[in-house]
Amino acid sequence: MEIDSSPICKCSKEHQKIYEEWFNYSDSDGDGRITGNDAIKFFGMSNLPRPDLKQVWAIADSKRQGFLGLKEFIAAMQLISLVQGGHALTNESLNGEVDFENLKPPVMEGLDALLAKKKRAPKTSEPDLNGSTQPQQSPAWFTSAKSAKKVPLSSVTSIFDGLKKLYAQKLKPLEVTYRFNDFVSPLLANSDFDAKPMVMLLGQYSTGKTTFIKHLLKSSYPGKLFSLSPSLSGEWKKVILFAMSSLSTGAHIGPEPTTDRFVVVMNGPDDRSIPGNTIAVQADMPYSGLTTFGTAFLSKFECSQMPHPLLEQITFVDTPGVLSGEKQRTQRSYDFTGVTSWFAAKCDLILLLFDPHKLDISDEFKRVISSLRGHDDKIRIVLNKADQVDTQQLMRVYGALMWSLGKVLNTPEVNRVYIGSFNDKPVNEAAAGPLGRELFEKEQDDLLADLKDIPKKACDRRINEFVKRARAAKIHAYIISHLKKEMPAMMGKAKTQQKLIDNLSDEFLKVQREHHLPIGDFPNVEHFREALSGYNIDKFEKLKPKMIQAVDDMLGYDIPDLLKNFRNPYD
Repeated sequence: MEIDSSPICKCSKEHQKIYEEWFNYSDSDGDGRITGNDAIKFFGMSNLPRPDLKQVWAIADSKRQGFLGLKEFIAAMQLISLVQGGHALTNESLNGEVDFENLKPPVMEGLDALLAKKKRAPKTSEPDLNGSTQPQQSPAWFTSAKSAKKVPLSSVTSIFDGLKKLYAQKLKPLEVTYRFNDFVSPLLANSDFDAKPMVMLLGQYSTGKTTFIKHLLKSSYPGKLFSLSPSLSGEWKKVILFAMSSLSTGAHIGPEPTTDRFVVVMNGPDDRSIPGNTIAVQADMPYSGLTTFGTAFLSKFECSQMPHPLLEQITFVDTPGVLSGEKQRTQRSYDFTGVTSWFAAKCDLILLLFDPHKLDISDEFKRVISSLRGHDDKIRIVLNKADQVDTQQLMRVYGALMWSLGKVLNTPEVNRVYIGSFNDKPVNEAAAGPLGRELFEKEQDDLLADLKDIPKKACDRRINEFVKRARAAKIHAYIISHLKKEMPAMMGKAKTQQKLIDNLSDEFLKVQREHHLPIGDFPNVEHFREALSGYNIDKFEKLKPKMIQAVDDMLGYDIPDLLKNFRNPYD
């Protein structure tokens, strides 16, 4: 139920003091956040039915943080007062019919006596002999019997908060010790856990990526620029630049290669464009890892913000069109394939767009698709602009596309291909015919349904990616410690290191057999060899079983218990 909660939270200073006192009382951990368990105890004093209280929580926690701050707590109290007064929680009642500023606080049975008792009661935390207070005992459900260190969850309020704690205390130390961030993936920040679900669009130029986003948003997004072909003469460039100067800024769309940069389209308070170097250093943005691709890439990266209901749930990543391999190598000064692989790990869905007139998959596009391996469950194929061919040609185009994909996607399963024309123009019935129009509408509904499910599945995907990362970090630690163990103590270190690098595939097999690990989870040998060549193996750390055990406990005990005790914030 989507309700504009802007009128809520307006209250008099007198009521503000009452709500602040209630908030401090119900905040059991003193961290300025009301958790679900706190809310169950405190909201229960209103004697309202559980379904009503559940609806109150859902509206107050509109950002789906899994907890309530003071502002959200006041909103919840006003909603409870509203229900106690016989009002239904509808759009009409919340948007204009109720004077929230003068709305009296709700009746909470037994609260006054509890507040008076708390004022008289002495502090419960006794200082020990050293003068420090005794720490609170961690909840029993979050500690496994085998863990050497317990994870304190006094401030954890949701699944995502729990993952942050687990990463900081159990997985990150392993990654830092064995330099996982240098070989595989940068270290995670809190913003990586809090980021909205992302959808990345990939395809060759003029396949309709930008138009697809514009079609979903029903408007253009700000700050999008395009590059001029180097083959244009100086006079033509002047003419085009003069024409551009007379147009309003926004996403440019055309049959030529119009996108020269990666653009993250996300929700924001106003329409604006933020340069890549700025967005990469903002702590609240999950893009700090892109600094590893250098200034050459960051100058071709930007964030486009605009207020939009859809962008409150999903962030889109628009990408430059993939050209032929030779052009890409000579015109781009950054690792295009590496950037797409980085975004693929962060995204919840990857749309590969194809044009019925451009079914040939270039060598560079093959490398881009190959870089998506390991994320096959996220990939969706879209045959766009299908109304530009008639029904008979569409059948041939569909067959040719499946044949081309079969050579690139080495999977036994057949990928689902969505057929349609994803733009704001009416379907070209002269080419597609009435049968094509009906088909396009059904296909578009299916794809949009897939997109609508992204927020609901975002929590599951985040956990899935976290578990994959933990297993990859474990295998990386085994590999690094094995290479360290193979190095001699005194003489011949340089020769031994070169031998280990040359025979890296054999060393992988030794690690796999020793620890009984699935061979499919091991990293790419060539990529690992390239990264390893810049390090002194003798400086690596030996295997630390306690760190491995901590990660095993996290995967076997902590994460399952976390899922049992906290709900999906997107449900």
